Amino acid sequence: MTGISKNSYPWLRNYPEGIPYEINPEAYSSLLEMMEVSFRENTDKPAYTNMGKSLSFGKIDELSRNFAAYLQSVGLQQGDRIAIQMPNLLQYPVVMMGALRAGLVIVNTNPLYTCREMQHQFKDSGAKAIVILANFAQNLEKVIQNTNIQQVIITEIGDLLGFPKKLIVNSVVKYIKKMVPEYHIPKATSFSNAISIGAGLTYKRPNISGLDIAFIQYTGGTTGVSKGAMLTHRNLIANVEGINEWLMSKLRNSQISGQLTLIGALPLYHVFALTINGLCGIKWGALNVLITNPKDLPAFVKELKKFRFHIFPGLNTLFNGLLNNVDFASVDFSQLKITIAGGMALQKVVAERWEKITGCPLVEGYGLSETSPVLSVNPLDGHHKQGTIGLPFPSTEMRILKDDETWAPVGEKGEICARGPQIMLGYYNRPDETVKVIKEDESGRWFKTGDIGIEDADGFFKIVDRKKDMILVSGFNVYPNEVEDVIAQCPGVLEVACVGVPDDKSGEMVKVYIVKKDPALTVENVKDYCRENLTGYKRPREIEFRTELPKTNVGKILRRALREEEMAKIAG
Repeated sequence: MTGISKNSYPWLRNYPEGIPYEINPEAYSSLLEMMEVSFRENTDKPAYTNMGKSLSFGKIDELSRNFAAYLQSVGLQQGDRIAIQMPNLLQYPVVMMGALRAGLVIVNTNPLYTCREMQHQFKDSGAKAIVILANFAQNLEKVIQNTNIQQVIITEIGDLLGFPKKLIVNSVVKYIKKMVPEYHIPKATSFSNAISIGAGLTYKRPNISGLDIAFIQYTGGTTGVSKGAMLTHRNLIANVEGINEWLMSKLRNSQISGQLTLIGALPLYHVFALTINGLCGIKWGALNVLITNPKDLPAFVKELKKFRFHIFPGLNTLFNGLLNNVDFASVDFSQLKITIAGGMALQKVVAERWEKITGCPLVEGYGLSETSPVLSVNPLDGHHKQGTIGLPFPSTEMRILKDDETWAPVGEKGEICARGPQIMLGYYNRPDETVKVIKEDESGRWFKTGDIGIEDADGFFKIVDRKKDMILVSGFNVYPNEVEDVIAQCPGVLEVACVGVPDDKSGEMVKVYIVKKDPALTVENVKDYCRENLTGYKRPREIEFRTELPKTNVGKILRRALREEEMAKIAG
């Protein structure tokens, strides 16, 4: 996309003033350089705050360097993979930055994953180390022998809260709330011990290039087999630069009071929060307010009342939950300038209520794990289009691909494809899957998103359907194949089909239809089995027993017929 002008693409004519058409994905040689610059420029500013404790950029610099030195000392080499499995705690940015500074590749892992899901991700990525919250270590104990993990570092919730709060919090969590099941991992070391040992060691800065992999971010893809999207330092820097230009165009023209402050309610293991809160926050020298448990809405709102925040990334479910909390309207929104929804479709009623209560428009963006993640976002200058995913980012081109593999004209439906510097290298160790989503032609290398959309005359894109059978539950991808594969192994199940059905709270929910092999099989039997083998958002909320399932002539189960049944019920 070199030498482009306003007339090159329709969306450029609608860019807010001050946003360049292109960004420089080589603005930094690597994420290490970006961190180092920020540590120097923002030493005394608070970087992250959680549970009443703040860490400055200088302290994050010191702790992450010590952690990097420890990782190097136990034999981890540049390019080795390290899993991080914890919610939003002060330890997360320390571990993330320390791992990157050691030249390692991060494998973000949902803390609520079941043993089966953990084992797949750790084996597939070849992770050699893990940093895990003690609350989930029991599950690791059950699968570690089936993985390549050699180094286990266990942290507890209060580890960076300072004395005596650390001792109090960790004791309450373990002994009073009994949130840490017993585990036995003989070779494990504590996070505190790792930091302490690292402080006495010399850190050796690795030579990292923009093309080196920084993260392997797991996603389902079209088949439902969880695959790792390889995101390079350059991919993420490109997205950070694009987000920076888009958001700063708004903030440059706003009266900002105090240090730029972001709300970090989305989990940092999710690519959206990772990039905005985890990486952009570093570049900006911003304060990130980390929310460990956003589902506890009263505590969340109480925390919001302590800050005058400027940027609030989230998703429809989260915003809707806050709007329905009685105390939310009394939060100070005087400095809130930007609210961005991603991860799932933004409902019009939620956007309207949000703006009415906060005075700040709620605009929608779009992206995927494979795209680091942002591809498009609505303008922040008041010219956003409700119901669209906005305009393509700087240095990003989006087009609509028809079924015959030709490009569609404006207004015609097809698969949304994108190209730009934020597109992943491919799926880790899965060239067979990579080739399904990467289209190469004379115009370049295109990523096929699997979402069906249209482009309007102004360059705004809108999602109208989904090519794949994916179910979107509160911003998390659920793949029917995976759910069906698990439930098919449940004793007493003969056949199973899984579909997504509309849900007011989470956008969609999982429903399964089962043909019994054993007449004694109950809904509770199936739910118990799912609790053991599927993380919460993947579990079916509705289970319906049938004598048979709709099928094609060759015996393939017709999910679409079941979905259409559900839609007909809703319609009438």
